Amino acid sequence: MFLFRKGEQRLSVDEARALTTGESPEAVLLDVREKSEWEAGHAPGAVHASLTGLVAGAALPPAARRRPLVVVCRSGHRSRQAAELLAARGADAGDVKGGMNAWAAAGHPVVDERGNSGSIT
Repeated sequence: MFLFRKGEQRLSVDEARALTTGESPEAVLLDVREKSEWEAGHAPGAVHASLTGLVAGAALPPAARRRPLVVVCRSGHRSRQAAELLAARGADAGDVKGGMNAWAAAGHPVVDERGNSGSIT
C-alpha cells in the first residue's frame, strides 16, 4: 500500500516532520538540494540525493530505497520535480510545500554536516 496518492503528495512541514521522525518513521526525508546546500544545513535524519544526480539516473541512497519518500529542497520547486520523477520510477513519493525555508521558519531543527546548528542556503 502506498502512503501517497497521485494528486495528494504535497505536505506541510509539520506533516513531513511527523512522517519522518520518531522511533519508527513512516517515511524517509529525502533532501534533493545540491551538496553545498546540504552541508550548510539540513533536517536531522534526512538522507541526501541531489536532483541533479537523480535526473542523471543516480540511484537512491540505500536508506531511501523501497521506503515512502518525503522529498524536500530549499523552497519546494525542486522537491516537487524530484517527487514526480521518483513516482514515475515507481517510488512512493510526496514533497514538502515551502521546502527547508518553511521547515526552518516553523522552528524545526536544522543541522550542518557536523551535526551543529545549520543554516539554509
